[in-house]
Amino acid sequence: MAPTNDVLVQQQKESRHQEAGHKSLLQSDDLYQYILETSVYPREPEIMKELRERTAEHPWNIMTTPADEGQFLTMLLKLINAKNTMEIGVFTGYSLLATALAIPHDGKIIAMDINRENYNIGLPMIEKAGVAHKIVFHEGPALPVLDQMLEDKEKLGSLDFVFVDADKDNYLNYHEKIIELVKVGGVIGYDNTLWNGSVAVSDDAPMRKYVRYYREFVLRLNKALSADPRIEICQLPVGDGITLCRRLF
Repeated sequence: MAPTNDVLVQQQKESRHQEAGHKSLLQSDDLYQYILETSVYPREPEIMKELRERTAEHPWNIMTTPADEGQFLTMLLKLINAKNTMEIGVFTGYSLLATALAIPHDGKIIAMDINRENYNIGLPMIEKAGVAHKIVFHEGPALPVLDQMLEDKEKLGSLDFVFVDADKDNYLNYHEKIIELVKVGGVIGYDNTLWNGSVAVSDDAPMRKYVRYYREFVLRLNKALSADPRIEICQLPVGDGITLCRRLF
């Protein structure tokens, strides 16, 4: 007897979650959709919805910040009264727009990405939202910009919040510089710290090549953050995993 359509759909879902590399960390797609449709999409600003839908057309759309994580960042930024922020890894700017909308009118975001072309996709919506004046965009690697900032004593401890969603092999390099730029009591958010769930599976588990390559860097980061006495941390299964680090001294 051939399996019914419902059985086939369930088998597809189960096999999909057996491979480390599926971005959703929830084991139920229906549950995730419920969260989106009940709590996220109804409260998502129209301009962010426009950018999200435009980004969905991009062949690398998996790189974008999920809508539920964007909502989380918005709430976090308001709770800590963030004004001066930084974002490393912008893509089309969904999380950047969320930040720009959340901080005050005179707030600032130092944004860095190696690809201005992707940033330009979201720029019309950022301008339409009236928040482009808050953003200083740097095209190119982030490390030289961070080094330049560290040379200016006035920049030390000047940031309220930093969001990192970029090259995983440089996360630890970023951390050693950012920790000096964020104020005591300020927050750093590292994205993708559960890395498609691959951090919790065996080394020989099936996973996509890019997931396997960066997995080791994410594992090193998680271990280093856990042992860093300069911060207190909280790792959350939002999006692809986000670790919040609050600077203690």
